[in-house]
Amino acid sequence: MTTFADIAPALERQAIELPSWAFGNSGTRFRVFGTPGTPRDPFEKVADAAQVHKHTGLAPSVALHIPWDRVDDYSALRTHAEEHGVALGTINSNTFQDEEYKFGSLAATDPKARQRAIDHHFDCIDVMHATGSRDLKIWLADGTNYAGQDDMRRRQDNLAESLATIYERIGANQRLVLEYKFFEPAFYHTDVPDWGTAYAQVAALGDRAVVCLDTGHHAPGTNIEFIVMQLLRLGKLGSFDFNSRNYADDDLIVGAADPFQLFRIMVEVVRGGGYDEGTDVAFMLDQCHNIEEKIPGQIRSVLNVQEMTARALLIDHDALDAAQRANDVLGANGILMDAFYTDVRADLAAWRESRGLPADPMAAFAASGYRERIVSERVGGTQAGWGA
Repeated sequence: MTTFADIAPALERQAIELPSWAFGNSGTRFRVFGTPGTPRDPFEKVADAAQVHKHTGLAPSVALHIPWDRVDDYSALRTHAEEHGVALGTINSNTFQDEEYKFGSLAATDPKARQRAIDHHFDCIDVMHATGSRDLKIWLADGTNYAGQDDMRRRQDNLAESLATIYERIGANQRLVLEYKFFEPAFYHTDVPDWGTAYAQVAALGDRAVVCLDTGHHAPGTNIEFIVMQLLRLGKLGSFDFNSRNYADDDLIVGAADPFQLFRIMVEVVRGGGYDEGTDVAFMLDQCHNIEEKIPGQIRSVLNVQEMTARALLIDHDALDAAQRANDVLGANGILMDAFYTDVRADLAAWRESRGLPADPMAAFAASGYRERIVSERVGGTQAGWGA
């Protein structure tokens, strides 16, 4: 019988990267809503992200998005982050907002559009050198809307060539991380729509090219934990973008729509070695909160991941393996469900206190006065938002 005391040491190594854009104004696809105290620049985004780590101990790094987080001096931003107790993490590229990318970027038929996209990734690699970042994460909006609009085979060849050019430029200790999404904004076909396409592309590049799995980027009913298992089995699961969705890519708080799915995903992460000490699998949130407060929303998300990780670690794997090998269907399922239904919230609160963290991070942040201070101080200037 596995106890919370048994798994406590494993909880020490949990780290969940935060996305800088989660702290800017965001909303639906039709409207971006403003919030008092919203950051006006990347420095203020990092300061807000540091509050999540201060109250949870779970979020020691912040991912940047270029050009949304472009600054004149990335070394200064790196120092600023370190002074706030966090590091700068993944660098996310952007080839989906410029006019030149109307018909695609890295996969486009137009060689000028492809070269512009490649050059942008070269710029992102320069940022990685300045910030000490390991991962260059690429998500593409490339695709077509109509049958016959373009040659799908040629676009895959273009993508392979573009990625190979970028891969050659990354440093020896850096990684290219390719993200997939089954639709949007292209509606007939998407150039990187699934884990298989992403895997095929990165497998052709080399060991330092891996796949990013965004939990919101799947059709309803998809067995995401199977994909997690398979990518871990193949040694190509590089990172997670955690969020939750009800219909499509809703970017909701992690575990909000289906806590059991989050648990099942973490079960396969633990089973496949993705949570082992020294693992290369990176965990990040990818959320643009719609109506909730930004900092508390991120706090809630990392706590949800922590809770489901703890439940996954509580599984009695020896008993589960024995039941599986004996084809004890209900027994095996019962062992899994016992772990899922275990309420670990009080244990986690006590564990946080033992490490000098608030037992209730949400309440501690609310009482800290930080929100009131930034509302009064951040007057004037242009608030950051999704896409800026």
